[in-house]
Amino acid sequence: MFLISRVKFDAKIRTNMTNTFLSALVQLGKWFLGEVENEGPKDKVLLSMAEARNRWFTHEFVKDAMHANGEMLKVEVLETWLANYPSLNSKHSPRRIALVLAGNLPMVGWHDVLCVLLCGHHAVVKCSSDDKVLIPAAINALDSFCEEDVAARIHFVEGKLEDVDAVIATGSANTNRYFEYYFRDLPRVLRSQRTSVAVLSGSETLLQLQSLGADVFKYYGLGCRSVTKIMLPRGFDLNRLFAAWVGWGYIADNSKYANNYDYHKAVWLLNREDLVENGFLLMKEDAGWVSPVGTLYYSWYDEVDLMRLELESAANELQCIAIEDPDLLNISMVPTVPFGQSQKPNPWDYADGVDTMNFLLALSS
Repeated sequence: MFLISRVKFDAKIRTNMTNTFLSALVQLGKWFLGEVENEGPKDKVLLSMAEARNRWFTHEFVKDAMHANGEMLKVEVLETWLANYPSLNSKHSPRRIALVLAGNLPMVGWHDVLCVLLCGHHAVVKCSSDDKVLIPAAINALDSFCEEDVAARIHFVEGKLEDVDAVIATGSANTNRYFEYYFRDLPRVLRSQRTSVAVLSGSETLLQLQSLGADVFKYYGLGCRSVTKIMLPRGFDLNRLFAAWVGWGYIADNSKYANNYDYHKAVWLLNREDLVENGFLLMKEDAGWVSPVGTLYYSWYDEVDLMRLELESAANELQCIAIEDPDLLNISMVPTVPFGQSQKPNPWDYADGVDTMNFLLALSS
């Protein structure tokens, strides 16, 4: 049996939650990080079940997502994060929060579940049909680490979401129009599709460009924090990118990715589009922001100020900007991250810039 060690948290984040619950979260972090024998990312049966339901959820990327969630639950990270919410020290009336979770990435909806639990509410969870394995497994693990009955505060549902006090939902633009109507009488946070971009100055090192590859290829580019477009100084040699990213060629072994690559290559060639390719990535100059799977858009810029204005005009479509030198861009409307970090958000890096914790705490204030 895995023993729960008692974790002493700094006084600044002592809340109405028991230290037992916070300790259980830390233990769950260890579960995510693979520090529990034969569990979490070391549980081959769990990984295979997740991939059987969603072929995009390869063992490698599920492990990577678990690791990112484990980093969020380290003691020092929890202390930094929760110190921003002094009202956690107050007694709260629990509410029933409907969570409509996306399934484009492994456990992409876990952060919403975590926030609901931290704020003392009950979660009514509608998992995506593509991700019905991993989050219930994480809840079972957390429940086993905690003296409290955590599972009693999580209710998984299949059909309509009824008898709830608020909703947090993630979906497409069309889905959100339905959500706006269906939940019109409830406090709500509705997230739509966003994407991320990278900005290069031209002076990047090989190591920096290799790091950028993780932002482009991890999770097959399916996430809102995936870089789907690159802003390049005019004259930048695209071969530098291909040389730095050669190690990602294995992603074309995934038949779903390869089918997307082949399809868009055929369509764009028929349309006489100018393409640059290397066998597993198509690059095309395009004004759009969201490139299809297997492809990457790019745009040239001559003046940084004009490029900045273009990014600011699209701020509501962008989740983050990957850039090695934020001073080059000097933009505040969209968060910036170093190359290789777009898929490793901190718990306070809220999707669409909406503070989930403040939203949930306000419901019972």
